Amino acid sequence: MRFRSLPSGLLIGTAFIVVSIYALGQNRGQGANNDLGFTDTPMLPGLPYHVHDPARPYAPAVAPASQPGGPPSDAIVLFEGNDLSAWESGERWKVRNGFFEIAPGTGDLKTRAKFGDCQLHVEWAAPTEVRGRSQGRGNSGVFLQGLYEVQVLDSYDNPTYADGQAGAIYGQWPPLANATRKPGEWQAYDIVFEAPRFEGEKLVKPAYMTVFLNGVVLHNRRELMGPTVYRQVAKYALQPAEGPLVLQDHGNPVQFRNIWIRRLAL
Repeated sequence: MRFRSLPSGLLIGTAFIVVSIYALGQNRGQGANNDLGFTDTPMLPGLPYHVHDPARPYAPAVAPASQPGGPPSDAIVLFEGNDLSAWESGERWKVRNGFFEIAPGTGDLKTRAKFGDCQLHVEWAAPTEVRGRSQGRGNSGVFLQGLYEVQVLDSYDNPTYADGQAGAIYGQWPPLANATRKPGEWQAYDIVFEAPRFEGEKLVKPAYMTVFLNGVVLHNRRELMGPTVYRQVAKYALQPAEGPLVLQDHGNPVQFRNIWIRRLAL
């Protein structure tokens, strides 16, 4: 029986079509069988999971706020514009028109609840009428766990020491930028705080903080030296795993609004 030879170009084209059809079938099979991941991929270093592992836990669903800066669905709202019921002795500070104002000389305000690792959103405004200078102008503070301060200060055209200006981790780290708005305008802090860890009385992990002011990064996972102190070097001492959020009364009528917090496990 005699076979007719086919032109080489036709043979190559036919082979290409066959291989393409096979590959397409394989890809469709992979898509159908591996939508949720793969178990034949390499293991991730130091983890019990493959690359694209279908057994890896999913992140919980969190509904974001409808407006920027608003609390997401899993946030604990500490002040929504009406009352200070989430705070101890909140009646000392004045609530009006969706914000509250420090009543100078009445003492700090602290939350009833306590927190460890967290994401915090706080909006504040220094007084519109400029009075004083340096640390005497629009001064307050946001204390994570009641111990670690992010400075609140009118730092708009107001020289002071670098580690005491708005956005500083007070007495330790100046901010990377001065992103403050004019006095009387609302400012927004977004803070991620990692609480320190102790084994017995031994510190095994320091605290870390990431801070944004008005959308500008001031600190990127900055390691803290210890709880805030004035004119001294901070150092750690054994502390509870959780502590309250504290807003400082420094004698100036600073205003606050839209405060919420999310518990994290970092």
